Amino acid sequence: QVQLVESGGGLVQPGGSLRLSCAASGRFFSINTMGWYRQTPGKQRELVASIPSGGSTNYADSVKGRFTISRDNAKNTVYLQMNSLKPEDTAVYYCKAVLRPSPGSSWRDYWGQGTQVTVSS
Repeated sequence: QVQLVESGGGLVQPGGSLRLSCAASGRFFSINTMGWYRQTPGKQRELVASIPSGGSTNYADSVKGRFTISRDNAKNTVYLQMNSLKPEDTAVYYCKAVLRPSPGSSWRDYWGQGTQVTVSS
């Protein structure tokens, strides 16, 4: 059973910073892309940033220059450093990992449970 466990959300003032973490645990063979998405009520979940196992990162235009995604492959963990936060960054943030449970299986998407980020004075 694969689990993605997120941490690091909370309440922060505009201009502040937060760091989200997401660790993959359980039995799996390999991880490809890991990423962060966010969702607000009544809107579709949107990509914030993604990072493949090898290659360049990808960011939504709205967070470029403010957010940084990174990963520690030895710990099966992905991070999202969020700086200069704005009220419009308020959302539930979800971690996603594309991984193979076993050597012969196809790549599958796994999601974390979500962590709330609220930017407000």
